[in-house]
Amino acid sequence: MQQSARIFIAGHTGLLGSAIRRRLEGSGYRNLLLPTHRELDLGDQRAVAEFFAAQKPEYVFLAAGKVGGILANSSFPADFLRENLAIALHVIHQAFCVGVKRLLFLGSNCAYPVLAPQPMKESHLLTGPLNPDNRAYGIAKITAIEMCRSYNLQHGSKFLAIMPSNAYGPNDNYHPEYSHVLPAFLRRMHEAKQAGLSDVGLWGTGTPRRAFIYSEDFAEACALLMNLPDAEFGSLTGCDVPLVNAGSSAELSLRELAERVAEVVGFRGRLRWDANRPDGTQRKLMDISRLQALGWHARTPLVTGLRKTYEDFCRNQPRSDPR
Repeated sequence: MQQSARIFIAGHTGLLGSAIRRRLEGSGYRNLLLPTHRELDLGDQRAVAEFFAAQKPEYVFLAAGKVGGILANSSFPADFLRENLAIALHVIHQAFCVGVKRLLFLGSNCAYPVLAPQPMKESHLLTGPLNPDNRAYGIAKITAIEMCRSYNLQHGSKFLAIMPSNAYGPNDNYHPEYSHVLPAFLRRMHEAKQAGLSDVGLWGTGTPRRAFIYSEDFAEACALLMNLPDAEFGSLTGCDVPLVNAGSSAELSLRELAERVAEVVGFRGRLRWDANRPDGTQRKLMDISRLQALGWHARTPLVTGLRKTYEDFCRNQPRSDPR
């Protein structure tokens, strides 16, 4: 991407979209298209068509979407399916209509089968049933990846998807009920510490294992992919599954994660696990060899990323919207 290129970051205020924005701005890109949700509703087909026709972006990072943890997904499956499908349908199609050079769609590892072999390869997509707790969201992400594949196949587009492992970092969503596991742990322990509580309640058994990626590392992976030489980028978009995993090869149990969050926050009380609450998928380790072969690896150790994330949480008013 030339530094003068017109680059649209859809979802630039969210966790990963804001990290991509910071990465590009820090690399000298100044022609970024950053409409707010109030200025551009990506669920509005006409508004998206008018935006693309007027602004004619050359590159698109599609990081927008409705996101949340297990409770949010199980409580609002229709909303997660409808809103994420609409965003993908409108943005990907208009990217094709105006001749966008490259598009990078941000997927979710819940699109992989719940019993996929570990570590999960890109080729494992569509090989088995999804976790019922977030199936609607997973189907929306799968549909968007299939849109990338279909437009590439029929029209010669250069649309690619990237699948992050559990992402965290500055500007995360800390909704008290609907956030993902790491920001939920961080907020609950912070509030317990502030209130002087002797224990804090956490969902599930703590046995599921997860790998985490710091948002700035993920943004670096996105920038690397969008700046690949044409032949290398084309080899990825020409795959039957135009998808690249991005994450960490190091995983830990949620119980271990909670202990590390407690240490960073300074919460000295007891961690009380509620086994009557759902655990989610037991394991979500991804094979990241495709991205590593391009020279990328996650740079930020978990404890370092946790400290930076908590500093950001304490410094700024945390987001607590369900989006």
